[in-house]
Amino acid sequence: MTSPDRSVVLTFDDGPLPGSTDGVLASLADAGASATFFVLMTRVRKAPGLLQEIISAGHEVALHGPDHVRLTTLTTRQVVDRTRAAKLELEDRLGRPVRWIRPPYGSQSLRTWSAVRGAGLVPVMWGATTWDWKDITTPQRLEVAMSHLSPGQIVLAHDAIADAEDGADPRVDFPLDRGVFAKQLLAGYHDRGYTVVSLADALARGGRLRSWAWFGR
Repeated sequence: MTSPDRSVVLTFDDGPLPGSTDGVLASLADAGASATFFVLMTRVRKAPGLLQEIISAGHEVALHGPDHVRLTTLTTRQVVDRTRAAKLELEDRLGRPVRWIRPPYGSQSLRTWSAVRGAGLVPVMWGATTWDWKDITTPQRLEVAMSHLSPGQIVLAHDAIADAEDGADPRVDFPLDRGVFAKQLLAGYHDRGYTVVSLADALARGGRLRSWAWFGR
């Protein structure tokens, strides 16, 4: 069995989205892997059943936000109130506590970091990425994901991409089967001797997590 020291934490942002998240879930199930899903409440309200599928499959659910608005554009009171309300709504839907939040775009300042902590959540960034929000080739995405690979890395991926209805910045859409990409990503980790786990599972196994933190974005 691969030791906990040879694991990476795979995280997915911006979902859940029917036709996309379910493909990611299928790929995770095929690989026997667990992951952490940072969900948007704008998406959860549209697909509550898919949220339950994530939980039923044994994955961890965390908060990405009530929407995809940059926290650094909001007042401190807005950050606290919106984050706390979203946390409570998500916990009510899950029937369990929510511990983590990932600020949209990874955009935070010392002020918003403190506000989020005041709302009862711990901000989580990442130490590796897949560039799956960029219009590049799949080999390029996999190369980025596997570069500088090390035990305990928190990896950023997406089971959906936030849009204008979520308050996200304008972007150019491009086709990507995220279920297929997740399968390729998981195979790449497996070939290099890594297991893929959620944040909760990594901590339960005594894992030492590696991520970057930044402010002022």
